[in-house]
Amino acid sequence: MKLSQFKFKLPEEKIALYPAKYRDESRLMVVHKSTGQLEHVLFKDILNYFDDKDVFIFNDTKVFPARLYGNKEKTGARIEVFLLRELNPDLHLWDVLVDPARKIRIGNKLYFGDDDSMVAEVIDNTTSRGRTLRFLYDDGPHDEFKKALYALGEPPLPPFIHRAAEPEDNERFQTIFARNEGAVTVPAAGLHFSRELMKRMEIKGIESAFITMHCGLGNFRDIDVEDLTKHKMDSEQMFINAEACRIVNTAKDENHKVCAVGTSVMRSVETAVGTDCRLKEFEGWTNKFIFPPYEFSLADSMISNFHMPLSTMLMLVCSFGGYELIMEAYHTALKEDYRFGTYGDAMLILDK
Repeated sequence: MKLSQFKFKLPEEKIALYPAKYRDESRLMVVHKSTGQLEHVLFKDILNYFDDKDVFIFNDTKVFPARLYGNKEKTGARIEVFLLRELNPDLHLWDVLVDPARKIRIGNKLYFGDDDSMVAEVIDNTTSRGRTLRFLYDDGPHDEFKKALYALGEPPLPPFIHRAAEPEDNERFQTIFARNEGAVTVPAAGLHFSRELMKRMEIKGIESAFITMHCGLGNFRDIDVEDLTKHKMDSEQMFINAEACRIVNTAKDENHKVCAVGTSVMRSVETAVGTDCRLKEFEGWTNKFIFPPYEFSLADSMISNFHMPLSTMLMLVCSFGGYELIMEAYHTALKEDYRFGTYGDAMLILDK
């Protein structure tokens, strides 16, 4: 398929700037692949479609406050620094993006905080916007450095949310089950699960399996080729342990539903699934790009938010639900005033 087939007109006012008041009271569109039927319910009604011993697979990655603002030495120019990943904990080296990039050279120093208490030096240029920073911190152990660094940061809201981060985002731009730090964007489908809903799942006998994929900025990178076979995804780190494999594979063996909560989970399990259609333990990196047509091996249902036009997430959802049906569902969502994006409403696709 071609990139242009995933283009649709998304009015700015359809993009959610804030989350729903309660996590599980977003709207939910239920898409039945077998009949093409579309239902409109609330997210907390999702358990009506699952039974005892069915399994939800969640991504338990934790977002860190990756967006910082500093001032360049001498000029005082305001520079946005986006932390991507820590390269060397002992030397406090970080791979970052800077904006505006044209103002930053090797050897420049950046000052952070109201009192300029955190200082970083640019030691390498890796891409047009990318840099390696060395934070000049000698005041204590690494844990204290990370705490001081993160205190300066804010939740890294995606580029289509056109507002500054607010205190509420510290909690809401994070799933309630986040525990393994490393993501620079949140796995959005997991945001709809409240503690009350998770408890109701447990009472109904629906099981939870947790995997980790540290979601990166590649999810928002523009695709610049019409031929999708030529697009290369950024690599993201992922972990699947034996316990998750046991829970998922038992459900498969006993013919229960397996639901992938989000595109990051679907990419992870499709990376780690064996030829026997069973989940395998995995620790490493994946750059798997899923677009139609694609034969899925593991999950028979999935939850997803309503994604941006031309995005890799939309392509994956179309792969699972069927291109025509999902594009029809998206046009219905626009007519019915569903909210799009990370803080928006959700879709459940049922294969059986």
